[in-house]
Amino acid sequence: MKQPLSNRILNMSTSATLAMAAKARELRSEGKDIIGLSLGEPDFNTPDFIKDAAIQAINEDYNSYTPVDGYVELKEAIITKFKRDNNLTYTLPQIVVSTGAKQSLANIAAVLLNAGDEVILPCPYWVSYSDIIKLNDGVPVEVKTSIENDFKLTPLQLEAAITPNTKMIWFSSPCNPSGSLYNKTELEGLAKVLENYPNIYIVSDEIYEHINYTGQAHASMAQIPSMYDRTITVNGVSKAFAMTGWRIGYIGAPDWIARACNKMQGQITSGANCIAQRAVITALNTDSSVVKYMIDEFKVRRDLVLNLLNAIEGFKTNTPEGAFYVFPDVTAFFGKTLRGKTINNATDFSLYLLEEALVATVTGDAFGNPNCIRISYAASQEKIIEAIKRIKEVVS
Repeated sequence: MKQPLSNRILNMSTSATLAMAAKARELRSEGKDIIGLSLGEPDFNTPDFIKDAAIQAINEDYNSYTPVDGYVELKEAIITKFKRDNNLTYTLPQIVVSTGAKQSLANIAAVLLNAGDEVILPCPYWVSYSDIIKLNDGVPVEVKTSIENDFKLTPLQLEAAITPNTKMIWFSSPCNPSGSLYNKTELEGLAKVLENYPNIYIVSDEIYEHINYTGQAHASMAQIPSMYDRTITVNGVSKAFAMTGWRIGYIGAPDWIARACNKMQGQITSGANCIAQRAVITALNTDSSVVKYMIDEFKVRRDLVLNLLNAIEGFKTNTPEGAFYVFPDVTAFFGKTLRGKTINNATDFSLYLLEEALVATVTGDAFGNPNCIRISYAASQEKIIEAIKRIKEVVS
């Protein structure tokens, strides 16, 4: 019998982060004490003032279909946020609210990519970028970066990666999985290259914007005047406000791109959840300082993770400036046999840690970097200490 599934789904990778989480759940169901350091999800609860806004929306009978591109009041709150936090000026037609930033990215790829269009991806990149691009007939062009350079793309690397088929560049800052953060000077260096290629568009994923340990204001590519009309800024409330399950993301973009995303979304999901949208209005109209306690705790955990990992021979680290991940180079373990298991690559090492240390991490292969693993420190200090103690025991 002929395979009935489409080539599209057969050629698509499974999300490595979700796959590792599923494997961890399976082992937990067998009674094993798994410590999860794999998912990119804050371990805090959504702040009460946001939950209260959702309850109020329920009591006020918000239950109807929403506008495809979001409530006007939410779009106005997003415009206020962009101006307050990023000094970016957008109008209502330039904003589209979606069911999570992942849908925002899928919309962008669907409306801008044609078959054979190349998209530059500085490695490491977020796990879903490559498959979203390929799903829309684009060609991911991976550009390797180094831990010595904090996993940041340089202008020379960007220039070398551009071809006549280059349509876009996608990157996140702060970066998932590396925690790397581009400052304004670094973005200006990339912009100077892109100014010579006016037909290349930029997707700037800023979902981790507020989880920034530098003390400096967040830098956005769209702040550079020559890049404003070519940049789609993607953001949401999942990380900074601990609202992953609320599923609200949004873009600020040139109005013709926003209109196209609105059209696409209208045929796929229509508008995002009504109650979540009302809650996000309250979240975004509040200064981000209300969640500073989370950021402060993440910074403490980052320093804790680095101190503990640096005490283990074989782990090579840098100091991430944002997000809640470390991305150590583990090539020192490749070719070694530990407890009877040979470690050939990062995937082997990540599975080894899960099976022997009962600690869930994610292989760097999923992020375009086969030399590293991603460790999330969105977990309590006690769990972090215990997890890295276990790791040390099984690699020593």
